[in-house]
Amino acid sequence: MRFHMNSGSDDNEIAAASSTEHIRKFIFSSDAGKLEIKIPELLQGAYSFYTWPCAPVLAYFLWERRETLAGMRILELGSGTALPGILAAKCNAQVVLTDNCILPKSLAHIRKSCLANQLQPGVDIDVVGLSWGLLLNSVFRLPALDLIIAADCFYDPSVFEDIIVTVAFLLERNCNAKFIFTYQERSADWSIEALLKKWKLQALPINVNMDDLGKGSGVDLMESMGGHTIHLLEITRCEKSIPLINDL
Repeated sequence: MRFHMNSGSDDNEIAAASSTEHIRKFIFSSDAGKLEIKIPELLQGAYSFYTWPCAPVLAYFLWERRETLAGMRILELGSGTALPGILAAKCNAQVVLTDNCILPKSLAHIRKSCLANQLQPGVDIDVVGLSWGLLLNSVFRLPALDLIIAADCFYDPSVFEDIIVTVAFLLERNCNAKFIFTYQERSADWSIEALLKKWKLQALPINVNMDDLGKGSGVDLMESMGGHTIHLLEITRCEKSIPLINDL
């Protein structure tokens, strides 16, 4: 979900960009075999049509905890190409993918990603329009959740509070849930600390070795990160005194 995308993009621009579409493949391996996820991308399309480095980091983090995902009720915020959410669904989680409700092309692209991986929207996985900071009917119709995830949602300080408001509301309605997300460090001056305090949330880093993440699948995530610094964190409500653990 990229709120600073060009709102003037029309169907002709998207159609022109379709000539640049390609399928990007992600391989997840285990002793029991491997899982291949195919993600359609538009390299000259809007930001939400490309898989940014944070998404594979979160996806491989989930993959290494795949045995805990079965049956979990998971919502992905700002899904974009939806790699982490699709991975969770392939691991038998009940997944809701979301993106901005006023960006129908982004939602359509999410559905396309699902179909590329034999997931039928509305049957095997759900796709819902949800705008950060707005408590619309779609938010109240969401099912109970165990986990909220997001990859690179904190990319623009102007939407930080909108994200935090949405997360705070979802965590209040799902008191045993938590929010796990990856973000790319773009400025040392950007912080959500004051917003977390305002909305009675707390964030802690997840103790995971980025150098080792993905190696079980033969993937060098550090190389795919392209020199960017990516962090993995967990947000919960302050009144929940739950110790941070690496298992979901």
